Amino acid sequence: MKKITFGLCAVALAGLSQAQVKWDLPSGYAVNTFQVQNLQQFVQDVDKATGGKLKIAVHPNASLFKANEIKRTVQSGQVALGEFILSGAANEAPVYGVDSIPFLATSYADSKRLDQASRPLLVKTLGAQGMKLLYTVPWPAQSLYSVKPVTALKDLKGTKMRAYNPATSYIATAVGAQPVTIQLAELSAALATGTVDNFLTSSASGVDSKLYETVKYFYGVAAWLPRNAVVVNQKAFDALDKPTQESLLAQAAVAEQRGWAMSEKKDQEYLKELAAKGMQVDVSATSLKAELKAVGERMTADWIKTAGDEGRAVIDAYNKK
Repeated sequence: MKKITFGLCAVALAGLSQAQVKWDLPSGYAVNTFQVQNLQQFVQDVDKATGGKLKIAVHPNASLFKANEIKRTVQSGQVALGEFILSGAANEAPVYGVDSIPFLATSYADSKRLDQASRPLLVKTLGAQGMKLLYTVPWPAQSLYSVKPVTALKDLKGTKMRAYNPATSYIATAVGAQPVTIQLAELSAALATGTVDNFLTSSASGVDSKLYETVKYFYGVAAWLPRNAVVVNQKAFDALDKPTQESLLAQAAVAEQRGWAMSEKKDQEYLKELAAKGMQVDVSATSLKAELKAVGERMTADWIKTAGDEGRAVIDAYNKK
């Protein structure tokens, strides 16, 4: 009897060690976005690399949680991992907003350098909140969309400008517009009802959300390249066995490299499609860039004051070419 009992226990323990782990991964973005497509490839790769031990279900388009709730749900352990735009949490810690300082990093090469310069502080900040960074991927540069022509920033005075993070709220106020907080999934409806007149977002959002149906003017001011982050709850990560942890991190590194390449390639495709759909696309937007650069310089100085010595170290590291 003892031998049978021991045998059953051994089988049970073996089964437990091989138990399949199932996680949910919420995203605030639509299934047709390159960010979600990259997520889907990531979870497929994780499934394959772990031999099916770690199953992750992607929930796009804010279907599980609203975009601005996702970080909190990972932090609290409601879900094991999730994707969110870093700058949306800038009110919590300055490092989350470093990539949304206008005209600090305006190209993919500069954005990568800023990502590398700020990553140690980002990892530290997420860790203090009980999360582990898996990877980041930038959106194409943020440019100005408007329902009416804009030749100078004074044309934005008195308009309703969509805001999705502290930086965009600051810019709206700085140019005399009224900031209106609207998440990307709700933007098309807001445009249809006249809730917003203009906004800063990427070429990707313009195509993926069919913004060309209600907005006719695009100005390529290339203000900044906001990064999405995929993060995992530290306790959930720690509960995985070592081989599964290593597989998850390895596939995250692959997803990051793939995502950055996808973003840059897609940007050029999106710009061509916006023009093909009837939008008036001004890629240079020279005068607007000059005016916005002054706003950016003030915001960089303000950011450093808020971020203190750690923030200054990030900017110093970034500026070392």
